[in-house]
Amino acid sequence: MERNELRRYLESSFNEDYRTSYDRENEVMRVERKSDRFGVNIRLAPIVAKAKTRGKVAVDEVIEYIESAMKADDQISLEGNSTAIYPVIRSNSFSKTTKNGESLVFTPHTAETAIFYALDRGNGYRLIEERHLSEEFSLERVDHIARENVKKLPTEMKQDEVAGNPFYFLSARDGYEASRILNDEFLRMMERRVEGDMLVGVPHQDVMIIADVRNDQGYDAMQQLMFDFFTNGRVPVTALAFHYEAGHLEPIFIVGKKTPPSNT
Repeated sequence: MERNELRRYLESSFNEDYRTSYDRENEVMRVERKSDRFGVNIRLAPIVAKAKTRGKVAVDEVIEYIESAMKADDQISLEGNSTAIYPVIRSNSFSKTTKNGESLVFTPHTAETAIFYALDRGNGYRLIEERHLSEEFSLERVDHIARENVKKLPTEMKQDEVAGNPFYFLSARDGYEASRILNDEFLRMMERRVEGDMLVGVPHQDVMIIADVRNDQGYDAMQQLMFDFFTNGRVPVTALAFHYEAGHLEPIFIVGKKTPPSNT
């Protein structure tokens, strides 16, 4: 079994509950649950070598291992894992229950978004369900812990400029980029840096965009960026940007050139 054949076989072995992706440069396949992004990374080269000597049975053993790893993580405990609890931003339309009917823990955020909570597992995270809460780990405490932990994440941003409007992009590749929108200390720092209108975008979970809009072209550029990222993101959140001022986020709909943003 050659590498491409192996890749196709692995991809076809996981149903709609899973998502697969492939890092061509490193020849690594990732299999993860759609519900919470928990998953495993698999190097294909060693499996190809085993398949050449042992045949398809070696590949089926790998598939069995992956399925076992996913199931083994089904039971989690918050006790002793406070440093691994993080908030994750999702669309308000995101399902509030798992495929098994378990209720997820969440808090309202804006008209467009809600805050869910996750236990980080190193190579992915597990969304926290109501059954994981306890007297010690109430929703209020989990929310407080998660917000404090997200403040500790790096906030270095890359800067670009479009028609005289500075744009800042945060993509730390840790799965919590959109969660930085809950770090108000960071947003207030950026507000002091911005000279025009400050727009914040979390089109999908793996990016945050901050725009210093100084002219009409800046609104158009932000609108296009939001749409492109939202369309192509692995876990879309919202195509609407937020106007940020004095600690308050307001979703806005940008209707076109030379048209000021209006609150929704």
